[in-house]
Amino acid sequence: MGKVIAIEHLTLDGVMQGPGGADEDTRDGFRHGGWATSRQDPKMQQAMGRYMAGPWSLLAGRTTYVQFADFWPKQGPNPFTDALTRATKYVASTTLAEPLPWENSVLLKGDAATAVARLKEERAENLIVMGSGVLARSLLRNRLVDEFLLLIHPLVLGTGRRLFTDSDSAFELTDCTTTDTGVIIGAYTANG
Repeated sequence: MGKVIAIEHLTLDGVMQGPGGADEDTRDGFRHGGWATSRQDPKMQQAMGRYMAGPWSLLAGRTTYVQFADFWPKQGPNPFTDALTRATKYVASTTLAEPLPWENSVLLKGDAATAVARLKEERAENLIVMGSGVLARSLLRNRLVDEFLLLIHPLVLGTGRRLFTDSDSAFELTDCTTTDTGVIIGAYTANG
């Protein structure tokens, strides 16, 4: 049985919206996009790489999938692009239709939480969630997230979509390191 592992960039006040670029996610008038880019550090790639070393598939919501599919295939050969392209990409969306544009992409049918619970039972590989806040919150509410890798940036934005809004799950810290740019990388495993 595989695990659901969510890898998320967060600010100190829990904002996860638009870490990668100014125009990445401007929903609700968000104007702080790109807040994580100046703090990139090799320790981040190493931490994320540990989760992608074994068998894994990407699990994404519509917004993240569309952004990834538009960006990563155009980046040319590099380890991250190659890994994402090779990986099976399961997409939770009620508005997208098959065929999906990025190779190895599969549209999940029906309720996302039900589909992911079934995938966890049927598949041996881990399901890695990156970004995909709406999906991550739904999976968290349904107790389907087994682990978090949180990259917590030393920044408070005050506004923006947050990862933790309406769940009461408990997690145990299993690993922690700090980057040279002040980002805390915490690995957390679900209790129970």
